Amino acid sequence: MGIIKEPILTEKMVDQTDKFNRYGFVVDIKATKSQIKAAVEQMYGVKVVKVNTMIYPAKRKVKYTKRGLSLSKQGAYKKAIVQLKEGDSIDFYNL
Repeated sequence: MGIIKEPILTEKMVDQTDKFNRYGFVVDIKATKSQIKAAVEQMYGVKVVKVNTMIYPAKRKVKYTKRGLSLSKQGAYKKAIVQLKEGDSIDFYNL
């Protein structure tokens, strides 16, 4: 799993899967659209029509504790929304 890290299985993404045949993945932040397309086609044996990507920046968080301020950081990640050819589907639960 070099390029594709994990699928996104949220309620919103499942709704998009049912309506528009789109699937979401967390991918490597340096991956291009053509690399993501090739990885999904090879891994799941489907035909990809369209790939949309978005990069989420790192977030800094501050927690107030008894010992004072605690600073933490959530890392940046890249999300890819992949639209498959009509009739193709991915079953994440029975792989």
